[in-house]
Amino acid sequence: MIGKATWLGLNVFLFVHAFLSYEKADKYYYTREILRSALAWARASARCLNFYFMLILLPMCRNLLSFLRGSCSFCRHTLRKQLGHNLTFHKLVAYMICLHTAIHIIAHLFNFERYSSRLLATDGSLASVLSSLSHQEKEGVSWLNPIQSPNKTVMYVTFTSIPGLTGVIITIALVLMVTSAMEFIRRSYFEVFWYTHHIFIIYVTGLGIHSIGGIVWGQTEESMKESPPHICAESFEKWDDHNSQCKRPQFEGHPAEKWILAPVVLYTIFERILRFYRSQQQVVITKVVMYPSKVLELQMNKHGFSMEVGQYIFVNCPSISYLEWHPFTLTAALEEDFFSIHIRAVGDWTENLIRVFEQQHSPVPRIQVDGPFGTVSEDVFQYEVAVLVGAGTGVTPFASILKSIWYKFRRADHNLKTQMIYFYWICRETGAFAWFNDLLASPEQEMENLGKVGFLNYRLFLTGWDSNIVGHAAFVNKATDILTGLKHKTFFGRPIWDNEFCTIATTHPKSVVGVFLGGPQALAKSLRKCCHQYSSLDPRKVQFYLNKENF
Repeated sequence: MIGKATWLGLNVFLFVHAFLSYEKADKYYYTREILRSALAWARASARCLNFYFMLILLPMCRNLLSFLRGSCSFCRHTLRKQLGHNLTFHKLVAYMICLHTAIHIIAHLFNFERYSSRLLATDGSLASVLSSLSHQEKEGVSWLNPIQSPNKTVMYVTFTSIPGLTGVIITIALVLMVTSAMEFIRRSYFEVFWYTHHIFIIYVTGLGIHSIGGIVWGQTEESMKESPPHICAESFEKWDDHNSQCKRPQFEGHPAEKWILAPVVLYTIFERILRFYRSQQQVVITKVVMYPSKVLELQMNKHGFSMEVGQYIFVNCPSISYLEWHPFTLTAALEEDFFSIHIRAVGDWTENLIRVFEQQHSPVPRIQVDGPFGTVSEDVFQYEVAVLVGAGTGVTPFASILKSIWYKFRRADHNLKTQMIYFYWICRETGAFAWFNDLLASPEQEMENLGKVGFLNYRLFLTGWDSNIVGHAAFVNKATDILTGLKHKTFFGRPIWDNEFCTIATTHPKSVVGVFLGGPQALAKSLRKCCHQYSSLDPRKVQFYLNKENF
């Protein structure tokens, strides 16, 4: 709540400060005579857009975030947790860009209309005199109205001037990027999202030259000293009189705010070049495994590759597409001598990739890897009690965690802070359990051998079933579950989270509980509500903290 209030306060302050600057500054006294308050609306929104553009690329600097997450000691707690919200912050900034773009466009539509109407005015007012100042002046720049001919329409100026044309281009680019980033399109047509989002190159270029030859001009500093606007505006009829102390004002364009290019340099030079360098390093595929439900496991080796639990990589297959890079969570433990990913067929790219690896007589396709990059799951062993919640393929971030736990217990790692882990997996079909069974069975057996049966608590839920499965499970009394082969039984339906959180809070009354989610936003909303509801007001008692996977 404090963070949201701070963000809102910062936005309001920035806009109001810029608005009052243009509404009160003497430099724009004459400009306001023509444009009125539309000037302040246009420039204040532009100032905010420049600020948001400076921020929009920072959450996408994944290498920088991984460095802060893993290397900086001051990022270990509160700030370290906030780094996991980088995509949420990216979206929030994008929404603000859309809002201020709309304000900026509407304000400039009024500006263009007032420029046109003041040029046609014949009432001899100060606004009409200012609009009649010509571009053809030999000494200095004395014009203020970019529309110099009554034959030029607002539409003509919009598509022939540099700020007008670039404004149209970057607005179209923004609309395409925002609409293609909608949840439905991003999940169902990732390729559309991926290609369209790279229009940001056009957006950045257009924004960089948008202010060249701008339509908003202000009086120069020298001219203001020679002819103060508050005094000379009243005697504008005598500006050309040689005996008058007030001379015709001189104007200059608004300087381009070049500091906004800093994040572009950071993202382009450091982030993209580093990604390209790492993606060119050779990747050796050591093992390929096909599981039911169209799940493909790739085990790989790469020189210098170092990972932590819960991290993810970007994968590219040039034989399918040179440009598409898709994120996948690493499923191997850091103690293993390889890294692996599990890929489920959920779109054109993944289906094509699985089809390529299914062709037994064809050579193994070349794979490029970029990463790894950090996530909130890296902090799982920092909590006394960990609750892992996976929905469908959202379970993959926890594969490396469960494997790592198995290795830690085999090696008797006394630095392990975690005392208990609750693992929830919500699946729609029984086939989805198949590829994860071996992974779950190994730690379960290891805990039993070490006399720590209660350390790992599996809670598997099947949301899609038929009456035959339920009936068979009800009458078969075996030591192991008939669906998974595990000693923990499978539940039918969805978890009742209030009951689950109440049990955990009662069992661990003075523990800090980390809740890690790999799943949809609707589930995150339910878990966030429970975390807040079942956390004690006393900081010395049980506290729940939600950490959601975002990449």
